[in-house]
Amino acid sequence: MAGCVYLTGAGPGDPELLTLKALRVIQAADVILYDNLVNDSILELGRAGVLLIDVGKRCGRHSVPQSEINRLLVEHASAGNNVVRLKGGDPMFFGRATEEMQALQASGIAFEIIPGVTAASAASAALGLSLTRRGIARSVHFLTGHGAEDGLPAHDWVALTRAGGTLVIYMGRETLPGLAAHLIEAGMSPSMPAVAVENASLPSEHITRATLSALPHALRASGAAGPTLILLGEALQSPSTIAATLKMAAAK
Repeated sequence: MAGCVYLTGAGPGDPELLTLKALRVIQAADVILYDNLVNDSILELGRAGVLLIDVGKRCGRHSVPQSEINRLLVEHASAGNNVVRLKGGDPMFFGRATEEMQALQASGIAFEIIPGVTAASAASAALGLSLTRRGIARSVHFLTGHGAEDGLPAHDWVALTRAGGTLVIYMGRETLPGLAAHLIEAGMSPSMPAVAVENASLPSEHITRATLSALPHALRASGAAGPTLILLGEALQSPSTIAATLKMAAAK
């Protein structure tokens, strides 16, 4: 009888941010296929004898093809194993979960999705700033900064600039210079508040604050090499600056 596959979010890194359900399936798994962003301390929560398979995708290095990951999921579940497909953050955020679900459905393999805390939530907590603020930012837009062949995706830069909310860019460290240039060309102010959060929720967490035009240089100077989230928008101003802005708007 075939086993089951659990598409599971490992959260942003801190093991204490795992959901109880994620912890339960990790501890009961026969096989865990994990991404590069999954913290080693989370993998250590698996039971003795669990088969750990590294299927992480690494920028600029050899990666396991998605077709091979799909094949491994089907193979191990078909052998009767309970399989955890462990992804950093939430499995439904830029994690190719749709391709894996389609492969499992095509093979008649049961699966369950277990959400996880996404990096944007951890970054917001680290900054002590809400990504939405009444009168300042009424929307949040999640983007990927990593496209085909390690380039910048073809976003609608003008629409993103006009949206006026907070932009959260995953996997945008390497493409940040081009991303900033496109947004400024589309009309976003070069002085727009910008923040980069490296290794959100971990002891090695590092925050770089700047403006949109200055962040690429500031981030490069910081030497950031870990997973980095880029956040842009007026909601990232200091609370005192926002209070002054709202006061001026009310006076008008």
